[in-house]
Amino acid sequence: MFVRNAWYCAGWDYMVTQGRNSIVARQLAGERVVLYRKPSGEIVAMEDRCPHRQAALSLGAKEGDSLRCMYHGMKFGPDGQCTEVPGQASIPARACTRVFPVVERDNWIWVWMGVAEKADVALIPFAIGPGDPAWRIKTSHMHVDANYRLEIANLADLSHLAWVHQKSLGGDDAETRHQYTHIKSKVTTGERAIRTEYLIRAVPPPNFLRHLFPAEARFDLSFDITHTLPCTWVLHFQAFVANGASEGAPTGALIADTYTCQAVVPNNADSVEYYFSWGSRADLEFPGLSDLLRDVLDIAFLEDRHVLEAQHIRMKEKSNFPMVSILHDAGPSRMLRLLDEVLAGEAGSAFRPADTEAALT
Repeated sequence: MFVRNAWYCAGWDYMVTQGRNSIVARQLAGERVVLYRKPSGEIVAMEDRCPHRQAALSLGAKEGDSLRCMYHGMKFGPDGQCTEVPGQASIPARACTRVFPVVERDNWIWVWMGVAEKADVALIPFAIGPGDPAWRIKTSHMHVDANYRLEIANLADLSHLAWVHQKSLGGDDAETRHQYTHIKSKVTTGERAIRTEYLIRAVPPPNFLRHLFPAEARFDLSFDITHTLPCTWVLHFQAFVANGASEGAPTGALIADTYTCQAVVPNNADSVEYYFSWGSRADLEFPGLSDLLRDVLDIAFLEDRHVLEAQHIRMKEKSNFPMVSILHDAGPSRMLRLLDEVLAGEAGSAFRPADTEAALT
C-alpha cells in the first residue's frame, strides 16, 4: 500500500520545538512515530510504541536527550535503547524501540520509513522553504479524510481548476475554462518523479486576484510542476502580461514569480496530512501578496477536501464500481502507474498495468 524506502514529510520544523511538552505524534505510511528535539536541537524520530505494553511514547516526558514512557517509567535514549526500568536492576535485551532516520531540509522534517541503511538524502525532494531569503514563502497544513492516491490523482490533473476551483484558483469565465480543459503539456518521466510543463495563454487573472487588475487585463501563465513519490508536488508558477503570442515562451512583462511546495503524507488508508506553502520571489513581493497566496490555498484545498472526502466514501462503498476513463485521466494514470511500479519493485513482484485501473481504491 505504501512505499517504504522513501522520505515522508512529518511537518514543518516549527511544529517540533524545544518546549518541555513538545512531543509530537505522527502516523506516517501506517507507522506510529513520535518526534522530539534533544537540547542540541537535533530531532529524534522513533516508533511511538513502548516495547513493554505498547503504550504511546508520545504521551511520555522528555528528559535530556531521552524520552520516558509515563506508563511504567521506562526510559529510552535517542538510539531507541531502554536505559532504565524503574524498580528493576536488569534491562531486558529486547527493551528497545525502532528509531527512524530523520533530516530537516527546506523547513520540512523528513523521516525515512524503510530500511535505515538505505536512507539516501539525495532522495529528499526539492523544495523552497520559508527560510530561503530569496522567497517569501508562507506555510499551512490541512487534514483530509481520503486515501492518498486520490490526492495524488487530484494533483496530477489541473483541469479540475475549471470546475472545483472556479471561485478561487481558477476562473468561471469561458476563456479560463477553455484553457484549463485543453491543456497541452510537455511531460518528462523520471525514476520517481514526473515533470509537467505547460502554458495558459491570454486569460484573465485567477478569481482571487481579479480585484487587483483592470477587467480587460490578460496574462500568460506558466506552470512547471515536479511531482515526486511518495508524494510531493512543487509548482514554479509565473505570470506574464499577455502580448498576443500563441507559440514559444512568454515575452511579456513578468508580474509574478512564485513557488508552491506541497507534501501529501498518508497517515493510513483513510486519511492524509497535507503540508503546503506558497510565496512570491522576494524582489517581486508587495505587502500582503504572499499571505494572500497562502490564504487562497487554504480556501482551494478546502474545496478539494469536500470533493475527495466524498469520493473516498463512495469508493469504499463500491470498490469494484466500473469507472469510466476520460482524456483528463492521463496525468493521474501516469503518476499512479509510476507509484505502482515502485510498490511492485519493493514487493519483489512484476508490475501489471491493470493495477493502476484500481489505483484509487
